[in-house]
Amino acid sequence: MARQGLSRYHRCHYQQAGQHMPRLLRLYLASVAVGFALAICFTLLLIALDVGHLRHLVTHTSGGAIAVAMLVAFHTILFSGVQFGYAVMRLARKDAGPRGGKRRMTLNPAPIPARNQAVAAPAAAGATDKPGGRRPFP
Repeated sequence: MARQGLSRYHRCHYQQAGQHMPRLLRLYLASVAVGFALAICFTLLLIALDVGHLRHLVTHTSGGAIAVAMLVAFHTILFSGVQFGYAVMRLARKDAGPRGGKRRMTLNPAPIPARNQAVAAPAAAGATDKPGGRRPFP
């Protein structure tokens, strides 16, 4: 198969075994490994601290091992996803421009012309706008 005319992305898939693994795949696998380690620690802490009587449920029921395996699996998915998202956000290029906190808003005051109008006097305490003497609801 001719390798000419292929994009950079496709060329990495035609490399022979034993050469470079794509950078994003390496990053993902490292995130899964960190997520798995965090999941093991978190699940062991849940069981050791007996949160919600979880230790009793795991040790005294027939499906306790399955429950622990499910906790580890779902916590691995959770923690590896968070770890991967954090790692991807760190890959962003750094801008050469100024960073936050250094900009100041400048205010340019503009004069507003005032109109010469008489101010109406406030209504008397017992005055009403409706016929019949009822005052409107405040």
